[in-house]
Amino acid sequence: MPAITIDSLRKEYGDAVAVDDLSLTVERGEVFGFLGPNGAGKSTTIDTLLGYVRPTAGTVTILGHDAVAESRAIRQRVGVLPDGYALYERLTAREHLKLAASFRAADDDPEAVLERVGLVDAADRRAGNFSKGMTQRLALGMALVGDPDVLLFDEPSTGLDPTGVAELRRIVAEEAAGGTTVFFSSHDLAQVEATCDRVAILGDGRLLAVDTVAGLRDRYGASVTLSIEATPLPDSDVLGSIEGVRGVSLEDDRLVCRCRDAESKVRALRAVFDADVEVFDVDTESASLEDLFAASVGDDAPPSASAPSATVTAETGGTQ
Repeated sequence: MPAITIDSLRKEYGDAVAVDDLSLTVERGEVFGFLGPNGAGKSTTIDTLLGYVRPTAGTVTILGHDAVAESRAIRQRVGVLPDGYALYERLTAREHLKLAASFRAADDDPEAVLERVGLVDAADRRAGNFSKGMTQRLALGMALVGDPDVLLFDEPSTGLDPTGVAELRRIVAEEAAGGTTVFFSSHDLAQVEATCDRVAILGDGRLLAVDTVAGLRDRYGASVTLSIEATPLPDSDVLGSIEGVRGVSLEDDRLVCRCRDAESKVRALRAVFDADVEVFDVDTESASLEDLFAASVGDDAPPSASAPSATVTAETGGTQ
């Protein structure tokens, strides 16, 4: 049984359609990124998963429970870290965790949870004095109480410093290794890329893509950057005529050659190595999820560092 199944979900608010015919399956133990620009329908989908919003059409199930009819059962098995979480200002961190445990009839040791999220030294401080990052850490700790089978995170890295982000990644990896499904929405695409097994991208309420990051790279193409220190530079018309090469341009004494995929990258590199130049170095980079996201939502600008890419420094040994 999948952890999450969304089947033909549609949500309307009057004449506005927030989510349109969304179907998605998330497997148990998977770390799944849920992405999209503002207004894409991410929050509506998450609220539907938790039973806070009733769908206009379609069904949503978590761990076999219907999100409409069995929302109470779902919330007993799901840990939630919402965006902009508000704490009780008069309660301490320890008291917040005890409260979360009481809601789930759990017996988690507050000290152990606080240690895990890096707040053990603030166990008896009132939350009203917490920084934004400390608030986020405590909210994460509350989501972990009761050893949930599914974790739903909405912008989990908000307010966290680099150390906090690294700790969040560690916790996500630990939870997934233990069989917990992690489903999260985030604008921090580097965080998503570093942690997720697959990602889904929404736009205007519709599913635009769902795949691994590697699969998205294959779908949206790749580029090669040949940075050549040579006089004269290799013939741009020759490189531009290679199958799969999308474009060639001169940028600050570098010849930039963008290619569709890894195969066209190899063809472009071979053309450089076959030219009368001496190659000093080759660096290969991968497209960032930010580039792939821009491509999926229809950004007109081509990816600036699409995968796989290579930087070649060369010096001519004669005229071309």
